[in-house]
Amino acid sequence: MAPVGPADARLLILGSLPGEASLAAQRYYAHPTNQFWRLLGAATGEELSDLPYDARLKRLAAREIALWDVVAEARRQGSLDGAIRAATPNELANYVASHRRLRAVAFNGRTAAAIGRRALNARPGLLLIDLPSSSAALTRPFAEKAAAWAAIGGFAGVARRSEKGTLDE
Repeated sequence: MAPVGPADARLLILGSLPGEASLAAQRYYAHPTNQFWRLLGAATGEELSDLPYDARLKRLAAREIALWDVVAEARRQGSLDGAIRAATPNELANYVASHRRLRAVAFNGRTAAAIGRRALNARPGLLLIDLPSSSAALTRPFAEKAAAWAAIGGFAGVARRSEKGTLDE
């Protein structure tokens, strides 16, 4: 799937490869048991999981957050990261080079971090953050995951407000 987010993103969150539910819906983190939207909402202090998908993306843009995946294509049966074979990474170095306001790249899970760190030619000053996977397959308690995800809250930017005082939509 293509990256989503603003051209002036300060934070890029990278997953590994969309699962079957996300690919079918053409939406990031579409599986109902995936905790991504709850974890990101907790980190930014803004409820995201109950919003329609398009509204979620608008809130991320207002907070200067972009989403993408480290894997462009691979062989995989099912949706588990452990089943990824023959992975071809996305052009992460080019993305980072063209998004000069990026301050941090967060990897959603071990597989994303392992592949992403190899594919990414991080520039000096760009912080790389490994996060526990938002997948329900990682059975750590939500509070434990949320504590780790809180590290990205400071890079999420303050939601930009329009002249009317409402969040940009």
